[in-house]
Amino acid sequence: MSFAAALKPVLGAQWQPDMLAQLRPDILQLLSSRLVIIWAALITFGVVMVASSSIGFADSVYGDGWYFTRRHLIFLCMGLTLCTAVALVPLMVWQKYAWVLLVLAFLLLVFVLVPGIGRRVNGSQRWLVVGPLTLQASEVAKFCLIVFFAAYFTKRAAELSRHNKGLLRALSILGVFIVLLLLEPDFGSSVVIVATVMAMLFFVGLRLWVMLTLLVLGGGLFATMALLSPYRLQRLVTYLDPWADQFNTGYQLTQSLIAFGNGQWFGQGLGNSIQKMMYLPESHTDFVFAVIAEELGLVGGILVLALFGALIVELLKRCKRRMAHNDCFAALLMFGIAVLFAVQALINVGVASGFLPTKGLTLPFVSYGGSSLMLCCALMGLVLRVDWESEVQVVRSVVKTAKRRATKAVARPAKKVEGDDA
Repeated sequence: MSFAAALKPVLGAQWQPDMLAQLRPDILQLLSSRLVIIWAALITFGVVMVASSSIGFADSVYGDGWYFTRRHLIFLCMGLTLCTAVALVPLMVWQKYAWVLLVLAFLLLVFVLVPGIGRRVNGSQRWLVVGPLTLQASEVAKFCLIVFFAAYFTKRAAELSRHNKGLLRALSILGVFIVLLLLEPDFGSSVVIVATVMAMLFFVGLRLWVMLTLLVLGGGLFATMALLSPYRLQRLVTYLDPWADQFNTGYQLTQSLIAFGNGQWFGQGLGNSIQKMMYLPESHTDFVFAVIAEELGLVGGILVLALFGALIVELLKRCKRRMAHNDCFAALLMFGIAVLFAVQALINVGVASGFLPTKGLTLPFVSYGGSSLMLCCALMGLVLRVDWESEVQVVRSVVKTAKRRATKAVARPAKKVEGDDA
């Protein structure tokens, strides 16, 4: 009885003649997973909404209605290329060299503050010019910090859950980056990063009273900075009553609320937004959800939020599966990415709908913004890498088990014949 013949009844319908050599999963199967379909839907919807929300502004300013759409497509191609490059790197490499990413993020956030190197736009110095591209340093920092803290917390998980050992070092590193971000200033990215890292700390088992203490201290610190900064205080006052100064500081928020009101249940129809016609500033970036609400209505807005919800659920499912296999690093990556997407999407929608003070944060995969889009694609590259290695692990486990059983099945008749001869 040959080994392949013994393997066939063990695997049943899953058996293939070249099963032993097949130690890699089918890439087409991975790319047709529910997660990738949801991701593709968000990307496609983003292209449509960037085209719809920017066409009037682009035609008035640049004389080309498709200016931002073309650039968005170029950034999308670059993002998908970056996603592929990230997915090709094994997770053990990301974990081993996470400190290199930390140094890279630190250098970028320092360089962006240097006059002559960093570019100042609308009062904030957040961008680095790299050849023909403009790179937002805080977006790179988000990717680097998620990978670094996933590796750091994996190494310190037991200590953090029992003795809080290593917590001060982690908070010190986080504090340095938050200070650099606030010097730009980039208050929105600071909130997203702090929320993500705090959630990851809770995930690894940080004691509840310590977590609550950190949340109270962090919330108090952010509130103090908001109150001591004149322009942040003005944003807070405007958010509470935008109609009190609707033609000055409250202009952007009131125009966004008008867009929500125009949309009603089913919207004005795709492409029929009035507010995007030079009334609503940043309609294709930070306030793209207001255009979505106006053109697609409440129903369309809920469907977009449902897509984000489904994306988060899929990421959390992968986190749970990796924890079941004791793969803490991959689980922390999935959890951190899920929290980042969730927090950033909620803040963007909250700002556009008037539930939160104005912050310069994009809607992941939907808003126009090259750095943000490439960051999101790079994070999805990590997700695809986790899926790939998970499937490889499953295939190898199945083949290993089947090989062991088939070896026993081949050896069993030989023992029987040997007994008969005796």
